[in-house]
Amino acid sequence: MPKESFLRNRIKSVGFALRGALLLIRTEPSIKIQVVLAILMTAVGFYFEISNTEWILQVLAISLVIGIEGANTAIEKICDFIHPEFNKRIGFIKDVSAGAVMLVSLGAIIVGLIIYLPKIF
Repeated sequence: MPKESFLRNRIKSVGFALRGALLLIRTEPSIKIQVVLAILMTAVGFYFEISNTEWILQVLAISLVIGIEGANTAIEKICDFIHPEFNKRIGFIKDVSAGAVMLVSLGAIIVGLIIYLPKIF
C-alpha cells in the first residue's frame, strides 16, 4: 500500500478536526451556550466598533474558553469510558478539568468588562 502524501494527510486531519468541532457543538449543551455567547459578543464588538487590539483580546478569550471547554468534554468522556461508575479519583480529575474551564471563563469575563464597561458608561 503506497504511503499517502503529507498534504493529503493534513487535509484528512483538518476534516477530522472539523468533524470533532461539529460533534462538540451539536452534542454538548455547554458548548452551545459558549457559541451563542461568542456570537453575541462578536455582534456587540461590531456595535461598539472595538479596536483591533480589543478584537484580538476578545477573539483570544472566546477561543480559549471554547477550546478549554472542548478539552474538558474530552476529558470527561475519557473518564466515563474508563470508569463508568463513580470513582473518587475520576471525580477529582473531572472537577479539576471543570475548574480549568471556570478559571478561563472568569478571565474572559474580565477581558469583556475591561473592553465594554468604558464604552457603556
